[in-house]
Amino acid sequence: MLNHSLRSFQPEIIFHLAAQSLVRRSYREPIDTYTTNVIGTINVLEAARQTDSVRSVVVITTDKVYENEERDFGYSETDRLGGFDPYSNSKACAEMAVSAYRNSFFRGGKTLIATARAGNVIGGGDWSEDRLLPDVFRSLIFGDDLVIRNPNSVRPWQHTLEPLSGYMLLAKKLFEGQDEFAAAWNFGPDEEASKPVEVILREIEKNWDGRVEWKIANGDHPHETNILKLDSSRARAELGWSSILTLPESLMMTIEWYRAFRDKQDLLRVTRDQIGEYEKKRCL
Repeated sequence: MLNHSLRSFQPEIIFHLAAQSLVRRSYREPIDTYTTNVIGTINVLEAARQTDSVRSVVVITTDKVYENEERDFGYSETDRLGGFDPYSNSKACAEMAVSAYRNSFFRGGKTLIATARAGNVIGGGDWSEDRLLPDVFRSLIFGDDLVIRNPNSVRPWQHTLEPLSGYMLLAKKLFEGQDEFAAAWNFGPDEEASKPVEVILREIEKNWDGRVEWKIANGDHPHETNILKLDSSRARAELGWSSILTLPESLMMTIEWYRAFRDKQDLLRVTRDQIGEYEKKRCL
């Protein structure tokens, strides 16, 4: 099916973002997680290998592919891969599958492949389970209980438009045949955007018309990383990419989208307006 679709459409650039992307679900459904994230990636690579039109492939993994040492400085692309939980580990496996395919089947050819690792992306339209901001806005809009597992967990928060701009820049370099970019890349926020969960909750409360009320989850929970930061200096130096939004700006854009949802505004217009404003800011 995938091979047929690619041959029919004849794409020149492929972005592979499909995944089982939830850590806690990966503990409940490890086989499905590995099947989706590893075999699914291999299926995309195989289909690209058999489609003559493809020149550029960007495979999106995660900032959690690294062997986490709970350290207080960012992981760079040369750090060891690993992943404690099935989700993180499956994404590390996907990274190694891409590397193997690049070396075995795409070396010296016209198709170039890279992987991209982003931080904890936020933004309007996300209603996934077990994610902080969707949980917060379900609580604020629908009255759901907001249960927090670890308010001290530190993550590299960034608006989804930030890494997307990096993915497109990377895809362009590959499309142009610049094979030095066929590698792994971090697209994370600046150091000051890596903040604990509780800071995010308080920032949302400050800009929403109502209190953010939450409670700590009871009982034992599957292991999750406490501290995670990315080093994106390579993307800045070699790709010319960097994040342009501050953490308060990223949170405000997210808050505005969910407020528009609550107020039954035209969400397509709101989303397009946010993209337009972001593009203007990036072009300055």
